[in-house]
Amino acid sequence: MTAPVRVVLVDDHALMREGIATILSLQPDLEVVGLAGSGEEALDLVRATAPDVVCMDVEMPGMGGLEATRQLVADPEIHACVLMLTTFEREDYLLAALTAGASGFLLKNSRPEALAAGIRTVASGDSLLSPEVTRAVIERAVAGPATVPEAARPTLTVTAPAAASSLTEREREVLRLLAQGLSNEEIAEALFVGRATIKTHVSNILLKLALRDRVQAVAFAYQHGLAS
Repeated sequence: MTAPVRVVLVDDHALMREGIATILSLQPDLEVVGLAGSGEEALDLVRATAPDVVCMDVEMPGMGGLEATRQLVADPEIHACVLMLTTFEREDYLLAALTAGASGFLLKNSRPEALAAGIRTVASGDSLLSPEVTRAVIERAVAGPATVPEAARPTLTVTAPAAASSLTEREREVLRLLAQGLSNEEIAEALFVGRATIKTHVSNILLKLALRDRVQAVAFAYQHGLAS
């Protein structure tokens, strides 16, 4: 049997934490291994429990979810993916969350099955963004600092255009499909190959272009005309 996905829930509202924990307890492949009420508590708890996924609230007293995410992602001993949860449908929060290193962004009013599916998605190494959201975020980020609040300004232009010449034809095709918001599974189906093969291609793309994650890869594709 496959081991369940280990989850830490971080929210300053106890009722919300307990409610989400109850929902996830009904999923046999998900295991809640800890609850935290602040960013500071989250850092200690994640280091102690080594979860696969951290469901992180954005706004909390003291250290908020964005700063906690930055610190978690920057710690080389922590391998958890972060799924940001918020009640606010704000694009600047979404940009800031992705810039901080989050693997996904979900509204708290999402259906329970969407939350469970989102946790599985980020645990598998995919980003939780629809094609429409991906395009909106990247287009705004690429447009420049004037259109993005200072707190949410991402640093996405990190690679010279010449680096694209190091990509193989298949890697360029995978990058193009990434820019359309497709998951690894969807790209594998489109190219008639295995999902593991696509994961290898994505890893090679990030390595060759010196990019941190899939979001930066999508930004690179848009910035350098490789998205279509």
